[in-house]
Amino acid sequence: MTRPASSTVVLALLRAQLRLELRTFESLPAMCLFSVTAFLLFHFGLDVDSLSGNLASGVLWVTLLLAALLAINRVYVADAEQGGFDAFVLSPAERSTLLLAKMLVLLIYLAVVELVAVPAFAILLLEPSLWQALPSMLGALVLGNLGIAVIGALVGALAVRTQARDLLGPLVSLPLLVPVLLGVARWTAPLFDAPRAGAVALRWPLVLALYDAIFGLIAFALFDFLLED
Repeated sequence: MTRPASSTVVLALLRAQLRLELRTFESLPAMCLFSVTAFLLFHFGLDVDSLSGNLASGVLWVTLLLAALLAINRVYVADAEQGGFDAFVLSPAERSTLLLAKMLVLLIYLAVVELVAVPAFAILLLEPSLWQALPSMLGALVLGNLGIAVIGALVGALAVRTQARDLLGPLVSLPLLVPVLLGVARWTAPLFDAPRAGAVALRWPLVLALYDAIFGLIAFALFDFLLED
């Protein structure tokens, strides 16, 4: 049997996942609501009008990371409950295409959430203007999202077949995401310094890119074994 083109399979899987999300709205509304609610809690709980520097960066990225866990726990649920894993294993498609499709799904989810969460963060908590930090911040968002998507797509496949998937997913994901959190938080902290943005240390983008690349290779190497199990 002729194998279908990998790009065709990835696009088909991506469309199916996005259609499912548009029908059920299981992940995106929860992620957006969680992010905005967390910023409101920080706003009133810390009893400050605004944040800057390290504290502002930490609050932003911890909130985005925790919001991402909601999607990581759900991204494979339909495949596990409706026999999607077994059907995919029996198909002639390359198995890595499923991992790539789920990574793209998580990247899209994160991008949509950040369109809501970042402006909300700027309005509720950020002291310096977001506009001066935004151009440099886009790189951190891209590499940070990529790291979360790679780790989330791998850990989600591992956790979804267990009875305690809602617990196992965060427990496994969070330690692996610590380097991503450290990299993006240190990267963006100077951008949030008032009254003007500071210089970004080059080592943090490099560390983050290297971690994303290494973990991406690990994810593609292990994914076939996860589908077999």
